[in-house]
Amino acid sequence: MQVLSLNIGQVRPLQIAGRRVMSAIGKQPVSGAVAVGPLGLAGDEQADPSVHGGLEKAIYAWPTEHYAYWQAQRREQGVSLFDETLPPGFAGENLSLSGLLEQQVWVGDCLVFEHCVLRVTAAREPCGKFNAVMGFAQAAKRMLQSQRSGFYLAVQQPGTLRAGESFELRPGQRSLSIPQALLSKAARHRD
Repeated sequence: MQVLSLNIGQVRPLQIAGRRVMSAIGKQPVSGAVAVGPLGLAGDEQADPSVHGGLEKAIYAWPTEHYAYWQAQRREQGVSLFDETLPPGFAGENLSLSGLLEQQVWVGDCLVFEHCVLRVTAAREPCGKFNAVMGFAQAAKRMLQSQRSGFYLAVQQPGTLRAGESFELRPGQRSLSIPQALLSKAARHRD
């Protein structure tokens, strides 16, 4: 398991359904060691800390294995006429991970890096901003249905991270898996 890319973003305007909202969903890769504090990666911003950010959602992790699925979805929806490669950070993730999918992750598990420890706190709940960057209105719904959401992390032990760094998954209590959390969110969205 490895971090392929570390991504940060600044709050800026985003067009959603004809209106302008502030968002930092468009993250960009950074190189070198990045400080990790209680509120996440140094230099990263969130527009709405009540939904993204804060102590329990300080860092957003996304499996890079999902990019092929989302590229195909965008092509199928006519957003991209060919299999356009999506760059790291495109989905708003801070950590573009390889080798760890939602089906392997439980709330309370820890990602143990050489210089910091991050604790899994929740599945990502999709929003209109995800629809906007993906380019089609059903993207958030498909995120829930496909269980390709990524997950939020709290900083258990501050330190530093860098792209290319390996980590291990340390199991927590294992009472709620990320797929179970997503099913719960999907049920709430149907009501």
